[in-house]
Amino acid sequence: MIATTHFLVVSAFLFCIGMYAVLAKKNAIMVLIGIELMVNAAVINLVAFSKFDKINMEGQITALFAIVIAASTVAITLSLILRVYRYHKNIDPNKITELKEK
Repeated sequence: MIATTHFLVVSAFLFCIGMYAVLAKKNAIMVLIGIELMVNAAVINLVAFSKFDKINMEGQITALFAIVIAASTVAITLSLILRVYRYHKNIDPNKITELKEK
């Protein structure tokens, strides 16, 4: 049987990869992927610790809500990124300095 420690190690690894993707911020898509990796690491922790709560399964229910919220956030953020790209022809967060049209 897989111990909780293995889940925590995988979760920490995913979180570190996501944090690097956000801090490196080469483009907005990579920032979005990094945030998703960090959310997935939190979901893995919720599911891993839900095995200690066999009756209520609160960790799994919370993980399900986190997945739904993350999916909707990705859809909204991706539409914003596409809108910014249409105007600026670039998705590098360091090069986009103004948001209003001229």
